[in-house]
Formats: sequence, C-alpha cells, structure tokens
Amino acid sequence: MSTLTGLHEAMAHLDAAWAGADEATDLSRGQLIAVNDAIGALQRRLDAVHVDVAAGITRESRPELGPESLAKQQGFRTPAKLIAATTGVSTGDALRLVKVGEATAPRTDLIGSRLPARYPVVREALGTGALSAQAAALIIALLERCRVAAGADRIAAGERMLTEAAEGLALDDVRKLIVRAEAWLDPDGVEPRSEEQRARRSLTIFERDGMVHLNAQLDAETAAPIVTAIRGYVTAAFAARQDAPAGTSPDADRRSVPMIQADALAVFCGHVLGCEQRVPLAGATVVVRIGVEELESGSGSATVDGLDQPVSVGAARRMAAGGGVIPCVLGAGSEVLDWGREKRLFTRAQRLALVERDGGCAMCGLPPEMSKAHHIRWWRRDHGPTDLSNGVLLCETCHHRIHDNGWEIRIEGPRVWFVPPGYVDPARKPRLGGRARFDIAA
Repeated sequence: MSTLTGLHEAMAHLDAAWAGADEATDLSRGQLIAVNDAIGALQRRLDAVHVDVAAGITRESRPELGPESLAKQQGFRTPAKLIAATTGVSTGDALRLVKVGEATAPRTDLIGSRLPARYPVVREALGTGALSAQAAALIIALLERCRVAAGADRIAAGERMLTEAAEGLALDDVRKLIVRAEAWLDPDGVEPRSEEQRARRSLTIFERDGMVHLNAQLDAETAAPIVTAIRGYVTAAFAARQDAPAGTSPDADRRSVPMIQADALAVFCGHVLGCEQRVPLAGATVVVRIGVEELESGSGSATVDGLDQPVSVGAARRMAAGGGVIPCVLGAGSEVLDWGREKRLFTRAQRLALVERDGGCAMCGLPPEMSKAHHIRWWRRDHGPTDLSNGVLLCETCHHRIHDNGWEIRIEGPRVWFVPPGYVDPARKPRLGGRARFDIAA
C-alpha cells in the first residue's frame, strides 16, 4: 500500500467515526474514542507522506544546484526553513522531518541503481502508520549516534526491536526506551557518558525576591538517593492524608506536590543537623539492578529504579557500597540471584521481586516508591494468596481505576497484561504493562 493510499484510508476512517455529528460537542463517548483513534492514525499516515515530501524538497535543494535550489527559489536559505514557514512548526521540528525523510527515503548508488533506505524497518513502520515522525526521529537519532560503536548487525537488530517496541507508546515512553536502548547498543559508552555527566553536576543557591532558589543538575548516580527519598516522602504525605483520624478534614493538608518536595528537603536537612527525629519515607529504597555478567566483567551498565538514565558498573558498585541501597543481581532470564543485605525480610523481598518485574506502577509507570503491592485476586473477597503470581505494583490512582472500571490483570511469567473492559475495547485486546514495555533484548 502506498503512503498516499494509506492517508486516504485514514481520512475515510475519520469520516466514518464522525458520522452523524456536526460538532465535536455532539459526539458520544464511543465516537470520541473512535475519532481520537482515527485522528492518531491520520496523523501518523500524514507524517509518512510529510517525511517523503521533506526528503524530496531536500533533494531538490541540495547545495550543488546553486540558484536552482528549490528552497532558495522560494526565498528560503534551507529546506528546513521552507518547511517550517509553510507548516507552522519550528525549524528544529522541520529539520527532524528532513532527517527522517533522508534516512528512510530510497537511495541510488553512483551509477543510478536503486538502493534500499538506510533504515528500511522504520520506513515500513511509517508507511503502515505504526510509527509517528517524532518517534521515528528519536529512533534514527539514536541509531546514528551508535552506528560506528555498535556495528551494522547490532544497528539492524536495534532498529527492528525499537520500531516494534515503540508502536503504541507515547513519545515520552519512547524516550525512556531510547535511553535503555543506547546502553544496549553501546555498552562501552556508558562509563564515559557517566563520567561526563558527573563532571557537569552542580547545585547553585541564590536569593531573589525574598525567596531562596536552588537549581540542581545531577547525574543519575548522585540523583538516585535524592529522588528516591523525596518521592518516598511525598508518598508518605499522601498516605497520611488518607489515614487521617475521623473528623479530620481531608483538605487539611492542602500542599501541592512541589510544596511537599520542598518540605521534604527541609526535613531531611534538619534531620541531618539534629539526628533526633525519625523521617517518614514510606519504605523508599534505592535499588540498583545489574546483570551478573556485567558485574563480573566490569563492562556494560546498570539501572536504578525510578530513573531512566543508566549508570556504569563502577557507579553501581559505589552505590551498592553505601547505605540505603540494595543491589539486585540478575542472571539469565532476569531471575533474581541476590537481593543484598535485606533479602531475609520476606515481605520486603516480595515487594522487591515485584519491583523487578513491574518497574513501578505496572499500569502508568510511576516509580516504585510511589506505588504499592496489591492483590490481583483480593485477599478478603476472593481469598487470593499473598504470592508473586497474585501481586502487582500499582499507584493509588491506577488501583482505583482497575477496580472501579472493570479492568482485568493477567500475569504470564515476567509479563503483566491489562485487559480493558468491553466498553473500552470490544475486542478486549490485552495491553502490555510493567517493565517489559521497555525491555531491550537481542
């Protein structure tokens, strides 16, 4: 199917979904979902056409054409400037369209024979409407960065895996996928990148307008205990609101999340100065996760729960040597080999095993310290057992969404699947959740 044919089909689906309504305010709930899905499909199909057009404009504006350059004839210095002005996007967004178009357009060799696109899998995904231009730009930028270090075979495997994994993900989630994939494509690059980031860490403090301003830029190793502790304090603050004594107004604590985070920092520093008051952290613990092969060889990378940026093996070892950090060593198949010094605590070990599988809230992706372990089959109503096959990590919002709206949860080994109710998806197609959404493996 040509990209233009796919575009016409997507427009027809949008017309069908909108049928019977004059304005968006006239759409039923079912129509709103159908129209939203059709708009997404139409946008992705339009992206496929646009990147091809961008590649064509760039080809007709190549420098050797001089005054015959298409962009210059239209009064623009570069193809990106032309595209930005005519579509109303930024020059940066237009340049990304151009780069995606160039990377996915068919090529010719020196004698004019046709060659496949540099990234044919991404091109196919764009053509079928499975991938947006923005997601394609992220994937292509990563593959270009790692092309020399990874080699052709690994780049091809990475292109295939990233394209398949990115389908159906929001752009923010694709960025998380890209961070993990970079460590897989170029494991030897994690250490120098970590050292470079660590060299840029800073914290500035200044006063202005009667307020004290703190501006921090931290590498993952430095940030891990800070982020984990503050998020744990926020979770404890919200739990305290729910557990307030009868008669207490639920609005008594009206602090916003940024306010609570500021208070957390003040409490932590005050605790350090006095060391008398116990600080609530809602069981927050820094977990550093690393494969046994990487640990033994000293190469590769490790991940920190709650942070997207990987850390080097050296950083993982340093963090594991400090207090309040649990090292999680994984063998083949991601089975847990060691939970560090706290592995005898059964309830904590169960939660840590769920964190390993779910990565935080299995549904929305909030970090582990902002989620709780819940029974899939309820303890009291369904007599569900307290074991890993019947447990899942969920934040409070997703926990209520599951029970109030009729979603089902299925556990299949290391994968968590969420089955929507019939009124959300008549086919009830399971949606992958948990850490497996972002897994990168050969």
